[in-house]
Amino acid sequence: MNRSRMRACIAAAAGAMLLYVLLVLPASPRDLSDAALTFPLEWVVLVSGLVVVPPHWRVGAALSACITFALMLIVLLKIGDFAMLSALNRPFSPVVDMFLIRAGFDVVSGSIGPVAAWIAASLGFVAFCTLTFAVYLALRRITRHPLSPRARLATGAVFAGAVILALADYGKARGIWSIPVEPPGSASNAVLAAAQITRGRDALSELRLFRTAAARDPYKGQSALFDRTGGRDIVVIYIESYGKTSFDNPLYAPTHVGTLGRAEAELSGAGYAMRSGWLNSPTAGGQSWLAHGTLGSGLRTTDQGRYGAMLASGRQSLFHLAQASGFRTAAVMPAITLAWPEGLTMGFDTILAADDLGYAGLPFNWVTMPDQYTLSAYAALLPPDPRPDFLQIALISSHAPWVPVPRMIDWADVGDGTVFNEIAASGDTPAAVWRDRDRVRDQYRLAVDYSLKAATAYAARRDDLPLFVILGDHQPAGFVAGSDSRDVAVHLIGPPDLIAQADGWEWQDGMVPQADTPVWPMEDFRDRFIRAYSTLSRMADAS
Repeated sequence: MNRSRMRACIAAAAGAMLLYVLLVLPASPRDLSDAALTFPLEWVVLVSGLVVVPPHWRVGAALSACITFALMLIVLLKIGDFAMLSALNRPFSPVVDMFLIRAGFDVVSGSIGPVAAWIAASLGFVAFCTLTFAVYLALRRITRHPLSPRARLATGAVFAGAVILALADYGKARGIWSIPVEPPGSASNAVLAAAQITRGRDALSELRLFRTAAARDPYKGQSALFDRTGGRDIVVIYIESYGKTSFDNPLYAPTHVGTLGRAEAELSGAGYAMRSGWLNSPTAGGQSWLAHGTLGSGLRTTDQGRYGAMLASGRQSLFHLAQASGFRTAAVMPAITLAWPEGLTMGFDTILAADDLGYAGLPFNWVTMPDQYTLSAYAALLPPDPRPDFLQIALISSHAPWVPVPRMIDWADVGDGTVFNEIAASGDTPAAVWRDRDRVRDQYRLAVDYSLKAATAYAARRDDLPLFVILGDHQPAGFVAGSDSRDVAVHLIGPPDLIAQADGWEWQDGMVPQADTPVWPMEDFRDRFIRAYSTLSRMADAS
């Protein structure tokens, strides 16, 4: 073999190996196991197909460009699926999840700083463009590989056999047909691409149906709801990443259940009664606003497309209905650091974002302020109003990265928040903690425990005995939760006569729901809450 022919063979082999690496890339954390990294049948199809292509440079160039585009698109979809399954326990959908690119950048920027985040994003973009060009060159090398007529015929036979095997596996994976034997590999890349197309088509169809359903609101236009609360304030408090894992995971249950037991005694001593249950959240690992939108609207907003459709539909949230029924409504949102135009459509008279809360202390990495400060400060910042309150408060101290974790201090010492500076500057950095998954889980345990203490202690301090709904928005990421459950705990806390109006809910007395306590879809809460605390709704049910 002459030297030029050897160089051509080496170049073609290198190109084929690069193609193999991209095709075998995992699309989910489960695919990282050796057993899951199966041989990609598409690799044989592409390599043998490119080799037998007639050696006309225009044909080879056009084919290489098309395959490069398709292959790099699949790589992006794999990256998206891997990231979404790791963080949110669901696959990526370009139709509804593109906004998460910006949201993810904002989270990274908050963790490592905007300059470092932009540098990382720029390096990632350059690396992707370089890889794309390398793939194109590799494919061109394969198309230029010289073959004798006999070798070309043999390669054509390999190509035909690989196509048959890939189609057989694709049909089996998609449920189109069954085959008597397992192929020596899988067509997982083709299956992934087809699944993305199906998901996109289904998402568009679901959005159309969702908009129709969102327009059907049995409480639209009613203005005499929540009259059975006796004019008391109603306060909905979300605890970030507080899910069922706090009760059934032995890493967390002793701490969290113990804290809830002590809180139950404290709340009871303050004159409260309590009931606890389970809600099934539309999300896990993040995207808290999907849970907020689901609970408030009574429509299951499982993704950004549905959330946007809900906002545009005219659906009346709990806060719209409270406004019309004589309550002052407000959202206390310490995580909101940018413009939040959606908030203007959700029925809030007032929105207190991070900059509105007057926190003068140091941030806790991504977390803008500790929960105890949020709960201590917000009331004085609301404009005077004689109406009772209907509030949404989203606590964030239990949001990742869970470093450092605040600790409870005397409420009289909270002030402008500078008292927390020493705690905020203490401990290891997120980068140091997140190298050890056991440490991450322990930080999560401590962070949720702090948030539970802050929320329940705040409720116990209220001598006017409002009606509280304290709940988790979603489970943490799967490797922290240790399960795929999307159930979260919900606690109804208030004067005994108001709690008695929820007798039909079959929730557990106290602060610890039991395993057999009914699990409601989170979207059912709005209408059940309205029925329990509205004379008009009960009369309509009776008729």
